[in-house]
Amino acid sequence: MKYPIGIQSFDQIIEEGYVYVDKTDIIHRLVNEGKIYFFSRPRRFGKSLLVSTLKNYFLGRKELFKGLAINSLESEWTVYPVFHLDFNGSNFIEKGVLEKRLHTYVKDWESEYGIVSDTELLDLGGRFLKVLSTAHKLTGQRAVVLIDEYDKPLLDVLDVDKNLEEYNRNILKAFYSVFKAADEHLRFVLLTGVTKF
Repeated sequence: MKYPIGIQSFDQIIEEGYVYVDKTDIIHRLVNEGKIYFFSRPRRFGKSLLVSTLKNYFLGRKELFKGLAINSLESEWTVYPVFHLDFNGSNFIEKGVLEKRLHTYVKDWESEYGIVSDTELLDLGGRFLKVLSTAHKLTGQRAVVLIDEYDKPLLDVLDVDKNLEEYNRNILKAFYSVFKAADEHLRFVLLTGVTKF
C-alpha cells in the first residue's frame, strides 16, 4: 500500500493509487447543507487535502470520485467557477507581499473571464466582486471560493511587526468583506486556517 505522506493533492492521491480514507459522504453533506464555512485546525490535519477535494468536486471531475461514497450521492456533477487562493508558499514579513499576491490572483481571474482591469476605480475587493459576478453571469453558475491558510499573512508577522500585522489584517478584512456583497454570486465558500482571528 502507498500512503500519501505529505501529499495534499486529491487528484494526485487518486490517480497515483495512494490510500485514501473515504469521507466524501461528509463532503456531500457539507456542500449541500451550508454555504460559508470557516475550518480551523492545527497544521497537518488535512485542511489542504479537503480544499483540493472540494476543488475537484466543484470542477465536476466525476472520474476522480469513482468508487467513493459521493459518487452514489451526487447525480448532477455540475461544473462551477472555482476561485482557489492558497497563502502557503509566500513569506508575508515584508509590506506589500500580501497585496501583490492578491493582485496576482485577481489579475489572473480577470484575464480568464475577459475583464478589463479597473485598478483606478476599484480596489482589490471591488475587482474580486466584479470577477465573481462576471463568472456567475458567463457560466450561469454561482462561484465557489476556497481559501487555504487564510491566516498565514497574519501569523508570519504575529509578535514580529505589530504595524505590519495590523496592516495585513486590514487588507484581508477588506478583501474578505466581498463575500457579503457577493452573496448572490456565491455557491460555496470555505476558509481554512490554524487560528481564529
